[in-house]
Amino acid sequence: MIGTFWALVPAIVAIALALWTKEVYSSLFIGIVIGGLFYAIETAAGFPGFFNHIFNDGMIAQLSDSWNVGILVFLVVLGIMVALMNKAGGSAAFGRWAKKHIKTKVGAQVATIVLGIFIFIDDYFNCLTVGSVMRPMTSKYGISKEKLAYLIDSTAAPVCIIAPISSWAAAVAGFVSEGENGFTLFCKAIPFNFYAFFTIIMMFALVFMKFEYGEMSKYEKALEVMNNTADDIDEEANQKGKVIDLVFPIIVLIIMCILGMIYTGGFFTKFNVLEDGTTEANGNFLNIISSFSDSDASVGLVLGSFAALIITIIFYVCRKVLSFKGSMLCVPDGFKAMVPAILILTLAWTLKAMTDSLGAKEYVAGLVEGSAAGLKMMLPAIIFVVACFLAFATGTSWGTFGILIPICIAIFAPGNPLRIISISACMAGAVCGDHCSPISDTTIMASAGAQCEHVKHVSTQLPYAITVAVVTFLTYVVAGLTQGIGLIASAVISWMFGIVVLLGFLVFMRKRASKK
Repeated sequence: MIGTFWALVPAIVAIALALWTKEVYSSLFIGIVIGGLFYAIETAAGFPGFFNHIFNDGMIAQLSDSWNVGILVFLVVLGIMVALMNKAGGSAAFGRWAKKHIKTKVGAQVATIVLGIFIFIDDYFNCLTVGSVMRPMTSKYGISKEKLAYLIDSTAAPVCIIAPISSWAAAVAGFVSEGENGFTLFCKAIPFNFYAFFTIIMMFALVFMKFEYGEMSKYEKALEVMNNTADDIDEEANQKGKVIDLVFPIIVLIIMCILGMIYTGGFFTKFNVLEDGTTEANGNFLNIISSFSDSDASVGLVLGSFAALIITIIFYVCRKVLSFKGSMLCVPDGFKAMVPAILILTLAWTLKAMTDSLGAKEYVAGLVEGSAAGLKMMLPAIIFVVACFLAFATGTSWGTFGILIPICIAIFAPGNPLRIISISACMAGAVCGDHCSPISDTTIMASAGAQCEHVKHVSTQLPYAITVAVVTFLTYVVAGLTQGIGLIASAVISWMFGIVVLLGFLVFMRKRASKK
């Protein structure tokens, strides 16, 4: 079973059960049990080995991994920050401001998208912050939690993967082999990251065309009669709160997270050696980029979020909108709000450990290498599909980067246009699979941020994500066929083709929906 299709069965079963039963905890656990059973059968470990592999090698090992622990701590601190902003009245004040300045459902959705694009540092930070800030406004204008979750999820990973300064850019750059500038390669690949750009275009198109299709239409139509009646703004919130009590913590959090990440990348310890033998701090832009590439995003986000938390508490106490004791009461509230997401993440990580032990990554990597011969022009499209499938089955984009990017670099020599296009296809496919997967941590965080049932979020988002995925696949076929005329010309032709196909499909679906 190791290194074969059987290695993907635990994840496939977990995903299928989650979509069928609408219950994610038991579905993930059953997938974990199947993975442990397969491993025990293959290694003849017996029942002791079966339980040891699930709990010791799986769950306990994942919860003791420094990266995972950092992410969990970061989530808890974000939960506390959200609780503080709500208790201080910052969220309610923003809601009151929004009532005066944002008058329509379209405006509320556009504001959500713009805020999501603005918070490009990290997808976890994006999901929880945008959700907590925009829930009151979207509820007031009859926007379902399922639609909010889609907007959050679509401005998380898709935005981070095209933002040069983000935890995702640092991760991708880290997977590039030594001797190459990973950040430069990442920047060159941005124009060909069609899935990310088309996802953003589709969000705006759906908002301004004012229609939905698939499962999403059911939830949106159910709220049409409730428009302007549902209002989640906490009227008991501190009336001393101002919009600054929401804006200031978010800005501080962004700044501190950037500083935390470049700190872990050695920015404050890198020096230039001068002609006289002395040294001076190298604070130029290239050194910042290098620090992002070398950073430990997990540690950096923890350091940045803790610093922002302390500054926020001091700010609220000085403004007298929240006492120190009141701030401390928000700590358990923020932790409790994150418990469901932490539980799902723990089970998802454990399931990933089961599929890793069965050789799922190696099996998929072999498929990619086997498809390379004689299919050079089609390889970007093939890599996109394989990356989608791998990220969907394992629930991780970054793991997919680590497998496929080195393969793309090995297949194509520097200077070959297909090299850049294939790396872009790998990143786009990984984000697409992550976007669709019920066991993806980003998808889980989007559900938590919107306070939406996780399975409902997955089922409503899938038709939209699949639409963009199909258009992206066709666009990569065009990019592969036109790469011989040069990267710029290929990019222009591919973009024109992709946008026409995407908008043409949406126009067709809108006419179909209006007839119904």
